[in-house]
Amino acid sequence: MHRFKLGLADLATTWFACSPIQEASLSLRMWTHPGVYAFQSPAFERLRPAFERLDSTLLLSLVSPNRWVPDFLTPRPVTPSPDFRTELATVRALPPEQLRPELELTFQLDRRPMPAVLADGLADPARLLARITDALEEYWECCLAPGWWPQARAVLEADLVYRARVLAQQGAAALFADLDRRLHWADGLLSINRHWSDGDGEITVDGRGLVLVPTFFARGAITMISNDRAPQISYPARGQAGMADPLPPATPRALEQLLGAPKSRLLTLLAEPATTTDLAYRLGVTAGAVSQHLAVLHATGLVTRARHGRSVLYARSPLGDELAGDPRRRP
Repeated sequence: MHRFKLGLADLATTWFACSPIQEASLSLRMWTHPGVYAFQSPAFERLRPAFERLDSTLLLSLVSPNRWVPDFLTPRPVTPSPDFRTELATVRALPPEQLRPELELTFQLDRRPMPAVLADGLADPARLLARITDALEEYWECCLAPGWWPQARAVLEADLVYRARVLAQQGAAALFADLDRRLHWADGLLSINRHWSDGDGEITVDGRGLVLVPTFFARGAITMISNDRAPQISYPARGQAGMADPLPPATPRALEQLLGAPKSRLLTLLAEPATTTDLAYRLGVTAGAVSQHLAVLHATGLVTRARHGRSVLYARSPLGDELAGDPRRRP
């Protein structure tokens, strides 16, 4: 069990972020442990031919048998919506002499030898670091950025809007309880069950801020391997099922008769916040068509909208919930 000690000022500066480089690095687990993250399996199977043309031996070596990835590949975001290349520059800036201890710590947890491609490469750590970052950049450009990331980012940003709503309406205790069952908040301590750790530990946030980052590639809340890193917790993102099945759920016939098929389907989908891009993907229509229908739904008070970074996320209003028959709004 590890505990983050949060003073009042630390709690006030706890914030959320999406991290494209975290998702790129953690998604390497899809290739080493297929089937563990089931909602992503269909998309990644389509990416397999492109992945196999890359420096896949090196990329696969970065994931330990217990699915751990070196901390330096998942730097803590410095803004809520960082750019991939900005985060990659942080990884490239790692002092080469730190590469060996970073890699050794990752594989020591499994008590397994480091893969040969990494162990041999440490003869020239600067060159190995350049090869790792180049391979990660190519993986991003060839596999993730063209199609997967735009939809994934929409789901992650929708998660952040939902978390902000929970925090504003119910407070920090409810927020932490809702993130994951591994997290427990009491008496100024946020505890996380790190089953791989050799013992208990306490990390004082001490003005550094705690960053909470949603991810598609974790079965529960996780932290950095090293306690020396700036405080960060990654947790399973909401809304992942939509990545596996883009088809909208069935809508009540009466709702279609009242609003028409396009608007009723949008209202049904908006049980969780979503962007115009994500909605257009799931409905198989243009973003322009979705925008027109959302404008009407917003003008009539059936949906709300909130900006996160460069995206605008829509969600059903309480009135929209009532009209859609959402059981969460029933007395």
